[in-house]
Amino acid sequence: MSDKPLKWFLQAVGGVSLFAFGAAVMPAHWITQISLSLGFDPFPDSPLTFYLARHLSLMYGFVGAVLLVVASDLTRYRPLIALAAAGTVILGVLQLLIDWLAGLPSWWTWGESMSTVAGGLCLFWLDRNCGPDGDKQR
Repeated sequence: MSDKPLKWFLQAVGGVSLFAFGAAVMPAHWITQISLSLGFDPFPDSPLTFYLARHLSLMYGFVGAVLLVVASDLTRYRPLIALAAAGTVILGVLQLLIDWLAGLPSWWTWGESMSTVAGGLCLFWLDRNCGPDGDKQR
């Protein structure tokens, strides 16, 4: 299989992740309204909660930008892809634990964590099965 599916996957995830930059700068009342519309308790009106929400959004946005850079030169950044795949699976497992400990609804906990694990496994599979000119990379 060629590298194209791997490149497309990284571009898709990276591109979608760039939208998180918008959440980092959105008005505070939008954050509180979105929280309510998702069925959560009212978003605490505290500098710390807005700081954490905005910084997490920035982090997701920067991860998206890094994935786009990796997708632009798979040969150069190939060693990072396996690390990103393993890290994403581990992140998904830790999200499950953190979301459960935080008391988030089960639909959120399972949806967030399992989609992250699935994305990491997909990245791992693509990394192992896609290579230049249809050859396996490893």
